[in-house]
Amino acid sequence: MKRPVVLKLGGELLERPDALAAIGRLITRAAKRRPLIVVHGGGREIDAALAQVGIPKQQVDGVRVTDPETLDVVVSVLAGSINTRFVAAINAAGGKAVGLTGADAGVAPVKKAAPHKATVGDTVDLGWVGTPINAGAPALLSLLGAAGYVPVIACVSASRDGQLFNVNADTLAGSVAARVHAKRLVVAGTTAGVLDKNGRTIPRLNGALISALVSSGTANAGMVAKLTACQKALKGGASSVVIVDGRSPARLARAVELEKTSATSIVVG
Repeated sequence: MKRPVVLKLGGELLERPDALAAIGRLITRAAKRRPLIVVHGGGREIDAALAQVGIPKQQVDGVRVTDPETLDVVVSVLAGSINTRFVAAINAAGGKAVGLTGADAGVAPVKKAAPHKATVGDTVDLGWVGTPINAGAPALLSLLGAAGYVPVIACVSASRDGQLFNVNADTLAGSVAARVHAKRLVVAGTTAGVLDKNGRTIPRLNGALISALVSSGTANAGMVAKLTACQKALKGGASSVVIVDGRSPARLARAVELEKTSATSIVVG
């Protein structure tokens, strides 16, 4: 069987029905050529759901602090409304999508994240935020891929004792890409790849350049998480990593189908 492509989509790309339908069609086409594993977030919809029930949003350096009440909302939005809507869009386009979370059958087991050292110097307990643990290749994803199904993974998971956790979507995707030895990890959001201090897309990044972007503050907190996940994917066994503007269907399609595309940042080990 061909090695899979892992596609991580920011939740902001899935909010409009027309955009969701277009991505569903793209995924359906791509999955006919090689196995495809999809991971999605949903930060803005979580923020809206929290506001509706009067729970304050808590973040530090772009990471959501997740208390028990926030965790209930996160699980409901990610594993419920967004995941189900996304799966339905892919299947409406003729695909064979299956909705999952990291908690399903060893897809992405996690442990509680260590306290976070904030940029302002404070050390913060993130609450019920999980970080992936070392594990073998997830058998369920291999079985689904071999049968032609597209796993669509919401970024929540569980520890070995059954505690649920909120998980950064980039981190989860990077871990999955490493464990399945992905042919490519495609990280799609709403920026034109990784930008330099002048707002231009950096076409190719290595470890030294990534360190410089982080230390200078050019890479914001959200992009730091993406770059860290990309590096871990490469170190773990993924062949290539691309960060692409998911608002462009053509660029996203070329990235997923292993073709060259402009306005894309390629991360190398």
